[in-house]
Amino acid sequence: MRAAIYARYSSDLQREASIEDQVRVCRELGATRGWREVKVYSDKATSGSSRFRPAYQQMITDARAGLFEVIVAEALDRLSRDQEDVAGLFKTLRFADIALHTLAEGEISELHVGLKGTMNALFLKDLAAKTHRGLSGRIEQKRFAGGLCFGYRVTREFDAQGEKIRGGRDIVPAEAEVVRRIYEAFCKGSSPMKIAKQLNAEAVPGPNGAPWQDTTIRGHAARGTGILRNELYVGRLIWNRQHFLRDPQTGKRVARMNPRSYWQIEEMPELAIIDDALWAQTQTRLAAIAASPTATALRDSGFWTKRRPQHILTGRVVCGACGHPMSAVGQDYLRCARAHRNGLCDSKASIRRPILENIVIEALQHNLMAPDLVKEFVSAANAEINRSRAEETACRDELAAKRAAVERQLDALIEAIANGLRSGSLQAKLDKLEAERADLSAAMAAPAASPIRLHPNLAEAYRQKIAALREALEDEASRDEALQIIRSVIEKVVIHARPEGGCEVELVGEIAKMVEVSMRCSDTQKAVPGGTAFDDRTLSSVKLVAGTRSYISSAPFARPGVAVANARGGEITCPGRSAASRSTPDGARR
Repeated sequence: MRAAIYARYSSDLQREASIEDQVRVCRELGATRGWREVKVYSDKATSGSSRFRPAYQQMITDARAGLFEVIVAEALDRLSRDQEDVAGLFKTLRFADIALHTLAEGEISELHVGLKGTMNALFLKDLAAKTHRGLSGRIEQKRFAGGLCFGYRVTREFDAQGEKIRGGRDIVPAEAEVVRRIYEAFCKGSSPMKIAKQLNAEAVPGPNGAPWQDTTIRGHAARGTGILRNELYVGRLIWNRQHFLRDPQTGKRVARMNPRSYWQIEEMPELAIIDDALWAQTQTRLAAIAASPTATALRDSGFWTKRRPQHILTGRVVCGACGHPMSAVGQDYLRCARAHRNGLCDSKASIRRPILENIVIEALQHNLMAPDLVKEFVSAANAEINRSRAEETACRDELAAKRAAVERQLDALIEAIANGLRSGSLQAKLDKLEAERADLSAAMAAPAASPIRLHPNLAEAYRQKIAALREALEDEASRDEALQIIRSVIEKVVIHARPEGGCEVELVGEIAKMVEVSMRCSDTQKAVPGGTAFDDRTLSSVKLVAGTRSYISSAPFARPGVAVANARGGEITCPGRSAASRSTPDGARR
């Protein structure tokens, strides 16, 4: 039997050799049973309470593919400590006809799944309770249970026996000065976003050396996080404010608030960084902001609990200067999140979302409407259908010829038997031929594939579908499907700021390759209608980029509210702009 070995240890504190030890004893078991090892799966420093482990998931995938007939592990808890996951694994392996053996329990059966699964789940619950009790005792001793806030460092302390004393903290003077500066600036009217930009401009390192974010300063009101809400800065340690549950769908831990009666609060004035007056002034301003009409309206509308609608380019637009995603600023405007929120990017480029989406839709509509492309598709489709039909006809003719030959042999054998010829080999051959005839008859009995007919007006139907692309995005019945199809051909959209003002839009992904094909097939319709020129400061350009990132097309489009970009023969062009001023395919201005 082909055997797979699974090994796991759950904590960073355990040794790497734990995996090697588990694999070694599993190999010894396999050797005594005569099993042949085909693969070893191992997850390091990963809890058995979650099934979202890379090697574990790969093992299940390979089991469904039939790569082995038995799985060997040191114990059932190495595979999982969750009752549901153990039962699911057992059912999956049973369906795939794969046995499960462990050194501790032997061959796993339904009894082991019920009893050991329950015991492993209780073990995890008991372990969590003991850990929580130990951490609570450490808090009562005015020691920290874990985590490190900005402004503090871990102390190195030892008892009389030389054992390390854990949970101590000291103030870092330089970081404490930054904390005081943040509180004072906020009380004087500066917003968290403005403070973050100023600190980043001065290259002041944030928590863990990372750049400052406005959310790092603002924090979460209910959870007491963030620089402005952390009560440790006034010498008050609060523990057990929240607990975590694992989402069974994603395997991720999700925070849940505990009742205030569960909180454990210890006064530690020696760790205070700011005074009570500055803290009270800060909390007063935070409360005023939370009670403002804007914040109240957002809460009452359920804004923070609603999922924002997905647009064509949601998550696809990035800044050309730093590569960071661009975020919504104001109404329908997109701007680099790093430039807007913390000043880590100098790009000033911004663009309205509707204009950007129009560029994508126009590129798809006009570049996919090339008649030559549709004709080429019809021709290729007909050729492929004819080839497929010819192969099917030849296959059926071959089956008919084989069946005719078998029937002739059967007739000859039957004639021989009728004339008195008798032998065991003759009967065996007769049985074989009859079985072969039955197989051939069954194969020929399968209905032939229904003929495919391409509508004579296919090109026009295709044109209408592409022309209705925008309507498909606005129709609730087809929006989701149309949205996902369009998003699948766009890898990303890069926004580049132009020195003379405005920005360039670079489309990267399959859409660029589609336009490249369109340009090769359609080298006509290059003329651009004349008209009134627009102010160059309001113009932007579109760059369609193939996989090699070479420019495919570049041309200006109109400022918002004037006209929508049109695409002709593979170029995005601006109505009302003379042909002499449009961009060439290599991006150079003429």
